Amino acid sequence: MSPPPPSTILIGIDPGLQRTGWGVVAAEGPRVSWVAHGVIAPDPKLPLARRLGLLAEGLREVLASYGPHEAAVEETFMANNARSALMLGHARGALLATLDRAGCPVSEYAARLVKKALVGTGAAEKDQVAFMVQRLLPRAGKVSADAADALAVALCHAAERRHPSNRLA
Repeated sequence: MSPPPPSTILIGIDPGLQRTGWGVVAAEGPRVSWVAHGVIAPDPKLPLARRLGLLAEGLREVLASYGPHEAAVEETFMANNARSALMLGHARGALLATLDRAGCPVSEYAARLVKKALVGTGAAEKDQVAFMVQRLLPRAGKVSADAADALAVALCHAAERRHPSNRLA
């Protein structure tokens, strides 16, 4: 009998300047299990540069604690106003740079693809995504919206890395 395949640790990230969700899962073949999740939430009253520094610092701590082999980050959607899009872009940049410095390969997924992978439709509501995260990862317990979105990104990545030919354009 051969030994079980080694697990690959994946981190999913739902970027945000005010609240960045993160979720770590272990993928062993088709099985995916919950490892940890949380939120990095810098004080919104701090200057932008400090908030970005705190996002990077928080992510470095998570990476050091769980040692993910791969990362998946939700892509930026077009925000309602240019300032919001710019602020989200700053947060994503700080997080992507931190992942790169840690040597963690990054895949990026559109929110619609993540929703489709978990719920079956790219137009799913946040509560539907959270419900599916709890169904697929029951050991995670109660999960905040930001962490649920991050775990959803990690689950999407786990599925996509097994079947990359299924990837939506």
